[in-house]
Amino acid sequence: MASHVLLKFAGVLRPVFSKLRLNWSAVGLRDVWIGKNRQYCTIRNKRKVDLWEEYHKTRASLQGVELPADVDATAIFANNETSLSEVEVYGFDYDYTLASYKPSLHNLIYNLGRYELVTNHKYPKDILNINYNPEFAVRGLHYDVQKGLLLKIDAFHNIQLGTVYRGLEPVPADEVIKLYDGTHVPVENMNSFHGTVGKKVPPLLEVTPGQLNTPAQLGKHMYQLMDLFALPEMTLLSNVINYFHLNNIPYDPEYVFYDVKSAVQGLHSTGALHSCVVKDLDEYMTDGRGIQSMLNRLKDNNKKLFLITNSPFSFVDRGMHHIVGPDWTDLFDVIIASARKPKFFNESARPFRRLDKSQRVRTFGRVTELKKGEIYLEGNLAHFREMTKWFGSKVLYFGDHVYSDLADANLKHGWRTGAVIPELENEIKALNSPTFKHSVRWSSALQDLIHKMQVYEDAESQAILNEWMKERDELRVVTKQVFNPQFGSLFRTHHNPTYFSRRLARFADLYMSSIENLLNYSVNYTFYPRRSALPHEVLL
Repeated sequence: MASHVLLKFAGVLRPVFSKLRLNWSAVGLRDVWIGKNRQYCTIRNKRKVDLWEEYHKTRASLQGVELPADVDATAIFANNETSLSEVEVYGFDYDYTLASYKPSLHNLIYNLGRYELVTNHKYPKDILNINYNPEFAVRGLHYDVQKGLLLKIDAFHNIQLGTVYRGLEPVPADEVIKLYDGTHVPVENMNSFHGTVGKKVPPLLEVTPGQLNTPAQLGKHMYQLMDLFALPEMTLLSNVINYFHLNNIPYDPEYVFYDVKSAVQGLHSTGALHSCVVKDLDEYMTDGRGIQSMLNRLKDNNKKLFLITNSPFSFVDRGMHHIVGPDWTDLFDVIIASARKPKFFNESARPFRRLDKSQRVRTFGRVTELKKGEIYLEGNLAHFREMTKWFGSKVLYFGDHVYSDLADANLKHGWRTGAVIPELENEIKALNSPTFKHSVRWSSALQDLIHKMQVYEDAESQAILNEWMKERDELRVVTKQVFNPQFGSLFRTHHNPTYFSRRLARFADLYMSSIENLLNYSVNYTFYPRRSALPHEVLL
């Protein structure tokens, strides 16, 4: 598994563990302090170490170790070695890549979807009084369509207990284990490993609850929240289910899921959302001051630039005019809108169509070359490569959707890929906090101590180890709540990477909080991933 941001803190443990020299000599009868606000106990076994003495020695050894330096939130992080000097062509998605949005956009999506649900799907009018909570969910979660549960899954398909919600209420661990016969989700119930099942802005889904093998990050039972547009959708779904539970209204989770999805996704396909945004760009879009500087610098260094987006050109044009200015199209060598990713990367039958910019209508002539200054619609990567001769690792493409934007471009076509993860900035702020650093440091040292001392299987030792396990679990709650009280970090489930994090590491060579972070690096810079020790390797 490639390295992630949290591994910034792995280095601090090296001097800690090097200081640990556990005393395996026998000890006599003595009283030892169990810990803060705990009782005394007596250890009478002279044939083993004093477990509590080792506990306190371990804690004391941490006192002299300096906390690690803060992580730079404007940095770019590497999963795979990437040399920008080898990149000749830079490509960009639009939404949440070149265009950044304010939190007010999620409120808009939620409010429009809520109104649609009540007006056209005839849901109870009281739902109009339930407001959006931007702090409820995080990206990368899975929704179990059949069971009606929102949950967090790690890279090994294990459910993180304490992060399973029915509506707004947490589901107890014993109920989760009963529902899933444990905590593991079979691979056939998960979404595909590739981008062919994901859509960034899917059209209105015409599905029934029996049709589970549908697109849009949907596996046999699980739907994954892979883009930021999904957060208000999942929050609305959770609020509706919670309303039904509080009012004892019987419901089928599948019907509710597809009704909410239809209401929210319809905002994209009908253009209702786009119309609201372009009417007040200052309300919903950030200024993106560094975007023009970043694009100009690439052009000044003789790089080719292209834009491939699923959004309609009318929407992109207004947004880029707002961000860059009226001559924004001059910066790009090729512009493609309504691209239908991920189909763009996988199908070769759909040809390009040229857009008449003056009339805003599609022309009928066959497109045989992609010209600078023209606008193209739909198309496919096979024709794109044939016309541009841009292919392989000399292309670096940036997008926010790990599946639709990056998976096929990377796995099938050999492009270098960069993921834009806006939430990364706040994640880094959280992990830079002293509370998080101290908690992770002590949790890791404590778990190492538990690992070494578990060889003592007598009842007294096991009671002490259980105390330590409880303390470790309390620390896990602390480190989870630093990020999000319900679901924790986007990137980790305790010590394991999340399912989202695993996909990110596989499909993205680089990741960053903003595309503007490129301004911090030379166009000849090489990004190197951090070498982390495998479980069987020595920690050097």
